[in-house]
Amino acid sequence: MDGRVHLDNPHLNKEGQNDILYHIGLSKSHGLKKLFSDLRFVCMGGTPARMEAFARYIKTELGIELPTGADIYDIAGLGQRYAMFKVGPVLSVSHGMGAPSASILLHEVLKLLMYAECENVIVIRIGTSGGIGVEPGSVVVSSGILTDLLEETHEFHVLGKVVKRPMTLDRNLAESIRAAGHDAHPSFNTVLGKTMCANDFYEAQARVDGAICEYTLDDKMDFVKKLRDMGVVNIEMESSVFAALCAHTKVKFAMVCVTLVDRLEGDQILAPKALLEEFQDRPQKIVSAFIKRQLGLI
Repeated sequence: MDGRVHLDNPHLNKEGQNDILYHIGLSKSHGLKKLFSDLRFVCMGGTPARMEAFARYIKTELGIELPTGADIYDIAGLGQRYAMFKVGPVLSVSHGMGAPSASILLHEVLKLLMYAECENVIVIRIGTSGGIGVEPGSVVVSSGILTDLLEETHEFHVLGKVVKRPMTLDRNLAESIRAAGHDAHPSFNTVLGKTMCANDFYEAQARVDGAICEYTLDDKMDFVKKLRDMGVVNIEMESSVFAALCAHTKVKFAMVCVTLVDRLEGDQILAPKALLEEFQDRPQKIVSAFIKRQLGLI
């Protein structure tokens, strides 16, 4: 393999055929190779504001200078769904909340990477999560993914049938990210551990503070402790589709999420806003340190 993204879809990349990447406001006819072929890292997170902030942060960290009067630009603005910013070899993109939203974006970003003939790209999700047995503010680099049914495959519904695809992560990549982050920010509690990906914020995550709850507090605690005993360190809502799609297309994927609450202690996020904002900066700093190490800047 030459390191480029190859998608196993015979309906794509036909000579003379355009492809509209509708949700990110681009198309194959936009000359994607000229615009994006130098990409090495695709960093994705939930909100447009967070990913714009990351784009500005990584611009400073990489020492990238823009022409006088220029600013970073939301490339996906015409799509009115996601925000996307390119800073040198880094693409910073918002994916929304939950697997369906993330899946739509990832399909179109993977096609962009193929049409642009990008090589050796690493996809990294940067986000927030609920922790299990780790203090709020800990940064979890995922070593494996489980669904909320405690399975290691993500279910895709295709033509009225269930298609299960494995959620495989690159352990060496995860360890490299953790090491770079620990070296650059030793005061952060940066750990490797499994992540459970839930299809919901409340019941699927065993919360007792949703509009509906048909289980007891003891039931909740039994489940969360079971997750802990299985090596699960955090819970979020997008990793399964990222891991499955990236594994299927042979694109390296990693996930770096900060924890905002220890679910063994409670369900609600009680930290002050200023502290939460500082917590949410931590995955960005860890990923930035990894990118700089990969580029030989540190």
